[in-house]
Amino acid sequence: MKHTIRHVEESGRLFELFCSTPGCDAGSGPHFDQEAAQDWALAHTGRNPEHTMFRWQVIDHARVTGED
Repeated sequence: MKHTIRHVEESGRLFELFCSTPGCDAGSGPHFDQEAAQDWALAHTGRNPEHTMFRWQVIDHARVTGED
């Protein structure tokens, strides 16, 4: 049986940003809207001008299907 794995469009993606400044554990929280996570990072840097590096996490959904 041959299997394939593909993105599941109807499940969407989750976007989350985490501040990478040492000692800062702030994060945007998960968002289905990429711009909401980005807006959080921009606001965080606006409040903390030295916090300019972020770790970007994108969670995708996939489905494995098989055919003979």
